[in-house]
Amino acid sequence: MMLNFRYATLAAALLLIPAAASAQDSFTDKQRTEIGQIVRQYLLDNPEVLVEVSKELEIRQKAEEDKKREGTLVANADQLFRSGDDLVAGNPKGDVTMVEFFDYNCGWCKKGLPEVMSLLDKDKGLKLVMKEFPIFGGDSDYAAMAALASKKQGKYWEFHLALLGHEGKVTRASVDEIAAAQGLDVEKLKEDMKSPEIAKVIAANQQLAQDLNITGTPAFIIDKTVVPGYLPVDGLMAAINEVRATGGCKLC
Repeated sequence: MMLNFRYATLAAALLLIPAAASAQDSFTDKQRTEIGQIVRQYLLDNPEVLVEVSKELEIRQKAEEDKKREGTLVANADQLFRSGDDLVAGNPKGDVTMVEFFDYNCGWCKKGLPEVMSLLDKDKGLKLVMKEFPIFGGDSDYAAMAALASKKQGKYWEFHLALLGHEGKVTRASVDEIAAAQGLDVEKLKEDMKSPEIAKVIAANQQLAQDLNITGTPAFIIDKTVVPGYLPVDGLMAAINEVRATGGCKLC
């Protein structure tokens, strides 16, 4: 709350700048000092004003962020919802598309896996697009590259589920072990991981996340709605049904 007060105080001061600037030559030093003392005392006597200003500032900032994010969604709709580089599950021709940015070492992504699987089971009109978004270091990078490379062996979905369902940290060694257990040719997988195209896909996803101000995982995008963080199946389903109830996808 103290941080909000500091922003609120700054905002209140900024509101006074235009008037003060235009009247700068009209006030003496003594008058300017007195005005400052009056403002200070008013804020001390009415601290709730700081809370009101802080809330208004937050509302305006959120509105500005939402507007910028919506513009980014519109500009990148094809890359978000229809890229041929991503893992697609559920109904490829579904009437609503849900995008998930995830990391194989994200605890909340692992926790949310049963929720997402339940959603796919219940909603036969849902298309799920998975965005490889490694943010937890080198092991996560390795897992994401391996998952993308597994596409060449037709094992992406099975490998993805095994990696995300792995208990504990996903390491380079465990990635190789899981790959072998899923019937992947590990040597070929490692060779395919060197493809510049795989690095390009991950870089594009990271840039897209940055543009959308997505800093953590999981993060869901359901048409024009961005949901940062874990959300139970009922919450995801409500967002999906809201898209249908308001005329269907605008972007997805």
